[in-house]
Amino acid sequence: MLLKQAIMSFLNHMDFIDRSQETIRGYGLELRTFSNFVTVKHNCPVYMEDIVLQDLEDYMRYEKERGIASSSRSRALYIIKSFYSYCCKQDLCPKNLADLLEPVKVKQKERAFITEAEFNDLVNAIEHPVIRTVVQTMFYTGGRMSEIIHLKLKHVDFQTRILHIIDGKGRKDRRIPICDKLYDILTHYLSDLRESDSPLFFATVSTGKVSSTYINRCLHEAVGKLGWDKDISAHVLRHSFGTNLLEKEDGKIPRYAVPGLVRTKAIYMSDMVGKLTGEFSREKNVTQREIVEAALLEYLQKYGFKHEVEALLKKM
Repeated sequence: MLLKQAIMSFLNHMDFIDRSQETIRGYGLELRTFSNFVTVKHNCPVYMEDIVLQDLEDYMRYEKERGIASSSRSRALYIIKSFYSYCCKQDLCPKNLADLLEPVKVKQKERAFITEAEFNDLVNAIEHPVIRTVVQTMFYTGGRMSEIIHLKLKHVDFQTRILHIIDGKGRKDRRIPICDKLYDILTHYLSDLRESDSPLFFATVSTGKVSSTYINRCLHEAVGKLGWDKDISAHVLRHSFGTNLLEKEDGKIPRYAVPGLVRTKAIYMSDMVGKLTGEFSREKNVTQREIVEAALLEYLQKYGFKHEVEALLKKM
């Protein structure tokens, strides 16, 4: 079978087993880059049985010579191994050559983040009002760019102050609380800034959507205006969300988007405390689960588990 045909078969299989469209797209881009490399190298369409270990090693060397980061090369290797594992199970190739490749040593580097004060400077340097609101939403929720730009109007519940992420990473749905500051930002956006009739929550009049490319360009331009010597990406905004731990000012209720599966947990407490919790929940429009989770996280941070809590929130 031709390599290109095998790649299409693999991507169709990923769709069949319900991998997310974003994952399939990423795998497809990497495998097509690999296919183009070996096609140019052999100067003809390549069959799976014609590929040798040297071809795979040359591709990984080519990626390194192009200046691709070690973390990205490690991901490329993982994708190629997944592809070859599928091909061997389907008898599309005689041997799993990818298993013979040496692992990529990933250079660990300290993650960058920005403070809320720096973030405010960044936002003020972004000219486009819709993009500015998208960036603010990523910072105050820790949401992934792909999740935020695909957010629909019907998935934002202002009554319960919840963003409903549908079919997120790993094809999982999750709920993200809307903090007070973000609530004001989003209501202002809907009433005064949004002009599109698109079903997407964030949309320009011209396209009915916003693209990740345009968001990254606006971020890059804003950083240039500020004269910062740092690379600010959507991932940095997610990391900053976990580091800044949302609202902390006096009188503000902390809301956390906590990773992990929701499971029933029986907690015994004074009936009077339980009554107060119920009253607070109704008055402040926050669920009792959010109250208990926030209280536990605040307590753990204060009494010796600050780094552990920060690490937990960064996994979201």
